[in-house]
Amino acid sequence: MTGILTTTILSFILYALFAGIIIAKSKAAKKRTSKIAGFIFIALFIIGGIINYIILLPITIPNVVIANIIIAAVGTFLLFGMTATKFQKKIRGTYETAAGFLIILAVIAVPGVFIMGILTLDNTYDSIAKEDVEEAKPLDKDTTPIVVSPEFARNKMQKSMSVVPNTQFYDLGKLQVQKVDDEVLFVAPVEFTSFWKYLSGGETEGYFTISATNINAQPEFVKSKMKFTNSSYFNHNVQRTIYNAYPSYIQSGEPQIEVDKNGKPWYVQTLYQPIGLTNKPDMSDLYAAVVDPVTGEVKKYKTENAPEFINGSVSSEMASAENEYFGKYVHGWLNSLFGKEDVKIPNESGTESSVTPIFDENGEMYYFTDMASPKENIDSALGYTMINARTGQLTYYNGKKNNGIMDSKGAKEIVNKEFPEKNWEGSMPVLYNIDGNPTWVVNVLDPNGLFKKYAYIKAGDADFVVFGDTAREALEAYRLQLVQNPSNVESTGKSNLETVKGEVNRVLVTSTQKTGQVIQFILKNDKTIYTINAGKEPLALFLQSGDNVAFEAIIRDNGTGIVETIEIKGLTN
Repeated sequence: MTGILTTTILSFILYALFAGIIIAKSKAAKKRTSKIAGFIFIALFIIGGIINYIILLPITIPNVVIANIIIAAVGTFLLFGMTATKFQKKIRGTYETAAGFLIILAVIAVPGVFIMGILTLDNTYDSIAKEDVEEAKPLDKDTTPIVVSPEFARNKMQKSMSVVPNTQFYDLGKLQVQKVDDEVLFVAPVEFTSFWKYLSGGETEGYFTISATNINAQPEFVKSKMKFTNSSYFNHNVQRTIYNAYPSYIQSGEPQIEVDKNGKPWYVQTLYQPIGLTNKPDMSDLYAAVVDPVTGEVKKYKTENAPEFINGSVSSEMASAENEYFGKYVHGWLNSLFGKEDVKIPNESGTESSVTPIFDENGEMYYFTDMASPKENIDSALGYTMINARTGQLTYYNGKKNNGIMDSKGAKEIVNKEFPEKNWEGSMPVLYNIDGNPTWVVNVLDPNGLFKKYAYIKAGDADFVVFGDTAREALEAYRLQLVQNPSNVESTGKSNLETVKGEVNRVLVTSTQKTGQVIQFILKNDKTIYTINAGKEPLALFLQSGDNVAFEAIIRDNGTGIVETIEIKGLTN
């Protein structure tokens, strides 16, 4: 309650000043005027306190200034209306002076807050920790994108709600991706469905988890009583609990739960204090408020110093705002409206607040978003951003080495057109660098959000699409298609090449209009199937059983090899 009381008191400074001046001028009816002014103060204070209790107005300079103007205007008007007697007409000039001052203050303050906000956009942009990179590192062969869509995960959890005691009291809360014990999970608390359910229940029963990478996984309900939640009321509401502890901080988005190594849930909320006389965030000074849902204890950390089990101390809402500032205001506000030099617009294909959470090979979570041109009818991506979900560090992959790649909307449309009779649609597109080729990895979902396939789409070629039932199957098929395509003369990384020697056992030559001629062969005492494109090594067309060969190839775990160069004894040397 301290924060709400402080905010309310600060909102009455101007009214108290005006009322004091008017009372001092009311010589003939000072006592009556004082009583009326006091009555108005108490009434407005109660109303203002209730409003602040509902909206949780942060204590910032713009908020306090605007609140003072509104309350002073309403209070002064009521005071004038309730004291308009014969003898009060003598101080009409005092009221007129107060009204004129309020008008001038409003004319200055309201546009001033707007103008200061515009002038501070450069400061917010500069506060972003950012790095510009030309090309993403290749996708690790063991990296598995999130396969279960949030819609599918939520649907499965909803169907399992019957395991929750007093099911009629609850519904699912906000879904959050988190890595727990090296497994990527969706986590969602059960929340009260209404005020009356809160009064009846008092505590929620726990939370659900489900694998975010295994489409066959079933949700698991974990019993863990929570008194302080997003759906609780009064001082048991998490946002109000955080506000009471840190009323001068602005909260970003809705608090989400994250689970520690012991299975205990905690509510996490991103906080920031504004820059100067505005409400614009300082991206270099972000905090995470961590709430114990049992006791209501709140602790504040710098986002990068939050407890290790917290993956998303920077909320998806804050990441989305960071993308907005980074893309639009690179050269200031005017440029974002007119010249638009270097302006980039974040696409809205993400799964959480227009961003998609993904994990790298080190287990760190990032928010992915691709950037498009502000020009209409242009579906090519300028690049994409990866925002570290703990530090807020933004890395922009500018795509300068890969001009003309399609954006995430274009990738989704390709999938949508592939299965029109089934109404399958693309979801959660993420851009990877696979063997030197920018590639969209898209989940294919049915109308119920059920996962059906992976789509691997070459970002620079809308006709180059490979589908697979699993991440590994789709990845390997895509890589094989890359090496078979004559346009991909260097589709693999040299650092992964292995030298192989042996005698050819069997040879198969295939020819298609799209890939040209492709040679596949196996060696004696070696079950690996090697593939090479005739566009790279034309003499490989004359390869036959019994030939002794030496070649460089990338050997895959699935028993295939992609040959880059080959020497055939008696033919090439």
